[in-house]
Amino acid sequence: MDGDRQRIDRWLWHARVVKTREGAKALVEGGHVRVDRERETKAGAAVKPGQVLTVTLPGRVVVLRVRGFVERRGSAEVARTTYEDLSPPPPPREPRVETASVGERDPGAGRPTKRDRRSIDRLLDEER
Repeated sequence: MDGDRQRIDRWLWHARVVKTREGAKALVEGGHVRVDRERETKAGAAVKPGQVLTVTLPGRVVVLRVRGFVERRGSAEVARTTYEDLSPPPPPREPRVETASVGERDPGAGRPTKRDRRSIDRLLDEER
């Protein structure tokens, strides 16, 4: 590794943007990474400090400015020192609308017990 540049797939892996180096390679070759607004499709392309990477991940877009490099993949705290996050904040989530449906349970309530199931069955039979 040269001191002022690093392979883009290796940098994405070291910065913990992806879990594996193979995943980083697939992300770059799939056209999901832009370096300074230019699409990059070669995993061996070099990135330098100051460049801005736009990475399209499932469900979100991450914008990172390269601040430096590390020799080995380390902890998340070490990885955060290699970039500056310029990503836009996520859009506000819509408040959940409570619906009074028969048999609907609270989120996280787990599986219904035998007693719950019987009461749900009774309610459903009354509606028919």
